Amino acid sequence: MGYVRIVNATSPEAAAPGRIVLLTTSHRVAPGLLSWPAWQALRSADRVLCADGAHPQLPYLREAGIRLDEAAPTAEELIDACAGGHTVVVVATGEGEPALTDGLARLAGSGRVSMPDLELLPASYDLPGARLLDLVQVMDRIRVECPWSSQQTHKGLAKYGIEEAYELVEAIEDGDRDELREELGDVLLQVVFHARIAEEGRAEDGEAPFSIDDVAAGIVTKLIHRHPHVFGDETATTPEEVKEHWLRTKAAEKQRESVTDGIPLGQPGLALAAKLASRVRTAGLDVPLPTGEGLGYELLAMAVRAEAAGVDPEAALRVAARAYRDAVRAAEGVSP
Repeated sequence: MGYVRIVNATSPEAAAPGRIVLLTTSHRVAPGLLSWPAWQALRSADRVLCADGAHPQLPYLREAGIRLDEAAPTAEELIDACAGGHTVVVVATGEGEPALTDGLARLAGSGRVSMPDLELLPASYDLPGARLLDLVQVMDRIRVECPWSSQQTHKGLAKYGIEEAYELVEAIEDGDRDELREELGDVLLQVVFHARIAEEGRAEDGEAPFSIDDVAAGIVTKLIHRHPHVFGDETATTPEEVKEHWLRTKAAEKQRESVTDGIPLGQPGLALAAKLASRVRTAGLDVPLPTGEGLGYELLAMAVRAEAAGVDPEAALRVAARAYRDAVRAAEGVSP
């Protein structure tokens, strides 16, 4: 068991209390890819400690010639190890050594201990989007171990994709950013879930497997190809020019014969009508609306007029429907 070295503030030892470096690493970055300040701290340290003998960094640190002690010192023992101006580097475990840092904070607050210099040194950093790796790993485990998730299919999950998309739209229209963040996560889950199922494609059923990486690679390629004004030599100064090029590129890629090709006919009616009108207007076609009896043709004309005015007819109708809902609740004596 170690002990706390209590020294007089005027003694020679007090002038050199030493240094503790808490080295943190990200499991989302390949082991061994550490920052230069981290390598400097490791090579210059008098001792390097790590409480986790299975820490992914240890083989690479040993290969680089770093001498390691697989020890879990208390705060008191760590301070004692720094006496005389020594530097001790602690390679933090995945939990971040909360017991150790709490102990150091307690001793520092006591005022009775000559504390070494304390430094938190991130040795590797998460790149933007790194937490997506966690989602993929969690989904992999759930797919294998969860009785419900392991039985799901693309067709079985289809209805959830529709529900989550509508809930996302509702969060956007409500202006609720907390809800927006949550609903974006739910939509993202659907993407990762379907990609995980696709990895198990059965050859006997003619299903070629693909992964989330294939999905991401495909959309990256598509975005670069369809944005030559960003990644290439073409120019576009207005949103309309960007949209026109996008449609031309899509038509060439998919060898479409009509501007209506690729429009999902199963979407809500107002959205379908507005999408058709948008394609016609963007293509510069002069196509009169079909004439006929019934409310459907009237709704079609209204949707086309809304699209021409830059109004989303589905969103406009939802706003009106919500006002109607509030009026109903008011008539019932129920708060909105």
